[in-house]
Amino acid sequence: MKFPIIAYGDPVLRRKATSIEPDEYPHIKSLIENMFETMYGAHGVGLAAPQVGLSMRLFVVDASVFADDDPSLKDFRKVFINACVLEETGEEWAFNEGCLSIPEIREDVYRKPTVKLSYYDENWKHHEETFSGMAARIIQHEYDHIEGKLFTDKLSPLRRRLLDKRLNDISRGIVDVEYKMKFPAVKKGR
Repeated sequence: MKFPIIAYGDPVLRRKATSIEPDEYPHIKSLIENMFETMYGAHGVGLAAPQVGLSMRLFVVDASVFADDDPSLKDFRKVFINACVLEETGEEWAFNEGCLSIPEIREDVYRKPTVKLSYYDENWKHHEETFSGMAARIIQHEYDHIEGKLFTDKLSPLRRRLLDKRLNDISRGIVDVEYKMKFPAVKKGR
């Protein structure tokens, strides 16, 4: 089942998501598969639970689209539950990022090239793992979502001001997307 993706401006995207326990979500594997289906339907490489309206520490990534540039990403499809960044290292590098909750806006964002993470997978197995390159970037972007942050927060104040009108238009549904979205500033019944 594909979920509508929550658009910029919705408070759920600004909330720090809460940790979850295995007994709280007995159908978590179904939720995870629905999140992957939603992400693939929107041509994304990552999706966090807040982006589908759930304020929980869960995100999914599939970096395999970058396998031509980095063969180690060929089968890089992962689930991260209750993730916690332990360390970010290296010299920041820029990459032009976008976000399914902020369609039609892409900006250069600087991130560290390596991230060490503690997390649980979909089987509630604990991992402590280090990721680098594009995998690290995607993970850091999705991790920001569960921390209530967006990639636009990493832009300069001037650049954010220049994007204000476009961001407000997105929250009002004035954007052309090929996937279902939920817009916070659209009045119901209209």
